[in-house]
Amino acid sequence: MKSGQKSKAVNNSARGMIALVLVSVLSVGLIIRLFGIQIVNGDEYSAKVESQQLSDTEISAGRGTIYDANMNVLAQSASVWLVYINPSKINSIEDETRRETVREIVVSGLAAILDMDEDTIRGYTEKNYSYQLVKSAIEKDTRDSILAFIDEYASREGDDQVDLSSIVCIDPDTKRYYPYSTLASTVIGFTGTDGNGLAGLEYYYDDILTGVSGRTITAKDGTMSVMPNQYETIYEAENGTSLVLTLDIYIQHILEDVLSEALEDTGAENVYGIVMDVDTGAILGMVSLPDYDLNDPFTIYSEQLQEAYAEALEDTELDDDDETKTKSYYQNLQWSNRAVVNTYEPGSVFKVITASAAIEEGVADLNTQYYCSGVIEYATRSIHCWKSGGHGSETFVDLLKNSCNPFAVTLASYLGTDVYYDYFEAFGFTEKTGVDLPGDFTPTAGVLYMSRDDFSYSDLASYSFGQSFQVSPLQMITAISAVANGGYLMTPYIVSKLVDDDGNTVSETEPTVRRQVISESTASIIRECMEEVVSSGTGKNAYVAGYHVAGKTGTSEKLTEGDEEVYIASFCGFAPADDPEISIIIIVDEPEGEHGGGAVAAPLAGEIFEQVLEYLGVERSYSDSELELLVDSAPSLVGLTVSEARTEVSDSDITLRVIGDGDTVVAQCPEAGREIPSDGIVVVYTESDYTSQEVTVPDFTGYTVSEANKLALSSGLNIRISGSSANSGTVYAYKQSIDAGTTVEMGEIITVYFKTTVDVSD
Repeated sequence: MKSGQKSKAVNNSARGMIALVLVSVLSVGLIIRLFGIQIVNGDEYSAKVESQQLSDTEISAGRGTIYDANMNVLAQSASVWLVYINPSKINSIEDETRRETVREIVVSGLAAILDMDEDTIRGYTEKNYSYQLVKSAIEKDTRDSILAFIDEYASREGDDQVDLSSIVCIDPDTKRYYPYSTLASTVIGFTGTDGNGLAGLEYYYDDILTGVSGRTITAKDGTMSVMPNQYETIYEAENGTSLVLTLDIYIQHILEDVLSEALEDTGAENVYGIVMDVDTGAILGMVSLPDYDLNDPFTIYSEQLQEAYAEALEDTELDDDDETKTKSYYQNLQWSNRAVVNTYEPGSVFKVITASAAIEEGVADLNTQYYCSGVIEYATRSIHCWKSGGHGSETFVDLLKNSCNPFAVTLASYLGTDVYYDYFEAFGFTEKTGVDLPGDFTPTAGVLYMSRDDFSYSDLASYSFGQSFQVSPLQMITAISAVANGGYLMTPYIVSKLVDDDGNTVSETEPTVRRQVISESTASIIRECMEEVVSSGTGKNAYVAGYHVAGKTGTSEKLTEGDEEVYIASFCGFAPADDPEISIIIIVDEPEGEHGGGAVAAPLAGEIFEQVLEYLGVERSYSDSELELLVDSAPSLVGLTVSEARTEVSDSDITLRVIGDGDTVVAQCPEAGREIPSDGIVVVYTESDYTSQEVTVPDFTGYTVSEANKLALSSGLNIRISGSSANSGTVYAYKQSIDAGTTVEMGEIITVYFKTTVDVSD
């Protein structure tokens, strides 16, 4: 072999070796890479492939329903729809002119139907996704409009035909509805756009109400189109569990109606109240005003808060961030359930706790005497009674009846700091109530009340009549309910049971006794004393004829930054006093004008007691004096001759007014059996083609009972007397069921509410 040929062969051999080495190295690298892809990172790449080959759509679970105690729906999820687009379908159109034409059809069509900004939707179409949500929670009419929009372009011919069915899509969705809008809004709460609870029971029970979402997993082909149904797997959603509340919408309506009117009449900042079953701790009604519309929770609902919000915006120059924070502040105010989260000085209502401890410990009994001069010197302090000049000689009953501060201080001094603090703890004022609602705060020693170690004789004096510490309304009514039920402190609750989709009970709340705080014998004595408060003491404006009402008034001054004096007026009690069923607490925060609990809160409690007890079917038991003053029944006169009708009423004080020239009564007002005053009026008609006689309702405000009766009779009307009129001397009308100036049928019954201003300042 020639040397040149030999050299060439060597070079070829070297090149081959190098190539072989390179191939080997590349092969090893490829093997290592494949090992990394398939073995080390196999799950990751497999997931990426699956995500590109599979369409995974969530199926929303139906949120549980919230019912009242009578299974009336308070919150419910209803079927709606969501609209989404597949922008990749638009952007994959090769012809640019055609692509932009389709884009503008989608943009203009959806913007018009969904009432959205075109630029927003155009931005959605420019994304290279296969799924872009456009709008959720659309109603059926909107869904139908979108389907018609899709069909319209599908039915066109030639270049005008566009298949939008794979671009614009509709999926089932759910939306939360609240049939009663504002009713119990601060209790029920609401959900956000994502369906999660944001306030109230919706928030507290969110996990239970939510349920478990399902999924629809569908295979996609190389063009990202959904493949036929045989490639589809569906995992059904599990609906959430429903709540059945102890709250009764009829009691809730009564509470809200009375307190809404009070909020307006008193000019108060807030008014809130609770109705509770004394034996179980079940909450039958709970109101915090101002409130809001559950179907539109982010709009500031009350005029009062709207004005405050507007003023806050005008006071200073705010940037967008500050304005958002300001609006959020007022939104949170309207969402707040003040009956649970607010604290206040209970004032003289707390004398019930002092009296209970004194009886239970044996340092006082019904025969205990005290002389109130109007002031007591104790713990280097001069403590005054609310009544200037004092109450004079008193017995134990007068402690609560007269709401005497010096008497309360004296009894507390008999107990001493340690024993008194034992009862302060026992009645639950140093712990959470345990209620199943958000905001059940943990009372903090040194902030809301004194710790045991720091509890001084000066504190003892203040606490004895409800000052220098804070409690929540729910704490206070729970403690008073313990007096009503024989001494047992209950855990308050508002959800009675959980039920599944088929109405089967999943779990049920059992009433829970936290502890017995006083004996039945002590509770019985305090109940009698509290009934005296209403029958002839500072709580007389809560009196209800035919029902034995027990209670205690309270007035406390709020601490303010300026010199302005503002107060909280309250009343807490129960009925019937001899066999308690319900307790009520009413709090009027910063009323204008009158501010005493007996003058402001007690009349509201009386109205609520009367209506709730009637609704619950509690039978009235009238005394002889009440029967004479308050009630009679309209006789049945239809079908009688006029002469017979006159004879029928001759043995009573009822006035008969005959309309028409006929001989026989064909109609009457009021109807037979309705309650009317014993000296009321019955109008009868004697002609078949009669026309009802109408009269104008006068203004009874400021009249005494006798004056109101005379005015009613002269106006051809009956009045039904409600309030403290049967148990006190000087009373006046402050409200009527039908506004003055209204035209009504002659003989109609107007309820007129009376109250007194005598000795009701506390």
